[in-house]
Amino acid sequence: MVTVPGEAGELLAFVAEVLITFLLMSVVLQVSNSQRWSNWTGICVGLLVATYITFETPFSGMSMNPARTFASSVVSGNFTGWWIYFTAPPLGMLLAARTYLLLQGRGQVKCAKLIHSRSQRCIFCGYQPAVSAAGK
Repeated sequence: MVTVPGEAGELLAFVAEVLITFLLMSVVLQVSNSQRWSNWTGICVGLLVATYITFETPFSGMSMNPARTFASSVVSGNFTGWWIYFTAPPLGMLLAARTYLLLQGRGQVKCAKLIHSRSQRCIFCGYQPAVSAAGK
């Protein structure tokens, strides 16, 4: 199935893609950076994407991912509104990240990894596994 703008046109499709991506990224940032809710990040994202598929698809085709749009366009040969799907999702994500930083502050940004290895240091946040008495 090719990703193309709905009957309302490209402008609405662009705005819809920015909004759904902004909301998705905002949810990921809020939930994954919460000690209480971080284990529920996948469930929250899955429910949000299912909601988008149900309600947003008629407006923009619900891409949120340039690779998804690229693959379906190449196979179908239909490149209608292609620019939307390469600009709107990154813009929505950047706006969400910037908004999160403005509202929460840099100190509230945790590591992007939800689960750290128990045996290796994290290259993103510097997490160090605890050294056991047997490991000394």
